[in-house]
Amino acid sequence: MPKKLATYLLVLSMMVVGFNLLAEAQQANKVGIINSQEILEKSIEGKKAIAQLEERNRKNQQDLSKLDEQIRQLETKLNTQQLTMTQEAILSLSADLERKRTERQRMAEDANRDMQELQQRLFLKIQSEVMPVIAKLGQEKGIDIILDLRASGVLYFNPTIDLTEEVIKRYDAGKSVK
Repeated sequence: MPKKLATYLLVLSMMVVGFNLLAEAQQANKVGIINSQEILEKSIEGKKAIAQLEERNRKNQQDLSKLDEQIRQLETKLNTQQLTMTQEAILSLSADLERKRTERQRMAEDANRDMQELQQRLFLKIQSEVMPVIAKLGQEKGIDIILDLRASGVLYFNPTIDLTEEVIKRYDAGKSVK
């Protein structure tokens, strides 16, 4: 029995030491979070990028609307004048209509691809400018890891570790100096 008790006490003391080391390691690791979507929406450069994307989208929509109107006019002409037109005129008008529809489809695809490329280019530019700000803030605060709420799948966090507002302030301040 005394041997079992000694073994039990030894295992118990090792567990206590292990738990203490684990607790110290957990206390040593500092974590911070940022919300990249909020940085994009609230920073000066992010607002500029969003405005640029919205303007490009508006222009694309206007161009597509013009083509839509031309298509509607051709369809109306074909439907209302079909009985009085020659077969050759009907075929010609139908071919024009089909060309306009194809042009519209290609324009929509090109506009979509253009928007995606512009969005990626703008967002990568902002990300490359924000990363040094985040790294410096993490170093200053002694943070071991900074997670992005948008990409990390975080379900809960203590709001005191949210660095987003500080990152936005520093990023905007850095841009206004330049």
